[in-house]
Amino acid sequence: MKAPDMSVTIAGVTFKNPVLTASGTFGSGLEYSEFIDLGCLGAVVTKGVSNVPWPGNPTPRVAEVSAGMLNAIGLQNPGVEVFVERDLAFLSTVDTKVIVNVCGRSVEDYLDVVRRLRNEAVDMLEINVSCPNVREGAIAFGQNPDMLYDITQRIKKEAAQPVIMKLTPNVTDIAQMAKAAEAGGADAISLINTITGIKIDIERQSFVLANKTGGLSGPAIKPVAVRMVWQAAQAVSIPVIGMGGIATAEDAIEFMMAGASAIAVGAMNFHDPCTTVRIVKGMEEWCASHGIERAADLTGIVHS
Repeated sequence: MKAPDMSVTIAGVTFKNPVLTASGTFGSGLEYSEFIDLGCLGAVVTKGVSNVPWPGNPTPRVAEVSAGMLNAIGLQNPGVEVFVERDLAFLSTVDTKVIVNVCGRSVEDYLDVVRRLRNEAVDMLEINVSCPNVREGAIAFGQNPDMLYDITQRIKKEAAQPVIMKLTPNVTDIAQMAKAAEAGGADAISLINTITGIKIDIERQSFVLANKTGGLSGPAIKPVAVRMVWQAAQAVSIPVIGMGGIATAEDAIEFMMAGASAIAVGAMNFHDPCTTVRIVKGMEEWCASHGIERAADLTGIVHS
């Protein structure tokens, strides 16, 4: 039996397979390299990188919930300079694509990081528009289509690499946000980011997380994520990267059938560090057993 072609191409960048890591769940891969061969992955997507160090939120900031987890890490990171010297230096030794997730509290913050990475060994940029815009009353950039269009357009003018806009699910109409990103010049979109949730300790009568709210991820959000990926893929012509509760090869295939050109594994990395490699192998076996010659042919083939 001939092995299927697992490669996929997004915005001119060819990945050896469609399995990526979700930002914030994989660091920059160094810790996970003790468990898996990072070269087996389509790409490593880094933790969010800001122009200056961010301390993150106070603890406790992680809580387990039914079929998932809440986190309120607050995008803690050492800033772009340390990232370049430490993390990119490590990733340059790995045979996989590198996607850097960029965060900020103002448009200028994002642009600082995008400019700094212009000449670095980075294949794509993923822009986290779930960050609160401090100059607009702390509404997330990705919750207002006009703001999303504006920041996308401005980043595209400065970026040397293709730009992925990572969309928040905490909106009324995900298709509208996808269209705004596309209109602003995005080369691709990724979704979904976490869904806002709360957990209360009924014995202490207090919030479990110091931040009160946190982002829900894990298997609990998968049906919502598949629905939003399908809606976004129907609304735009640019590639979609799907994520949200992916735990198995079957989950990954479901996302691709809904319209995703690639997928990213998030919370399950904490449960089993080998999840990504297991999904790569499982997808290849599924394609072979179902006569699928190219993994890319799975994208959007769902039918009524």
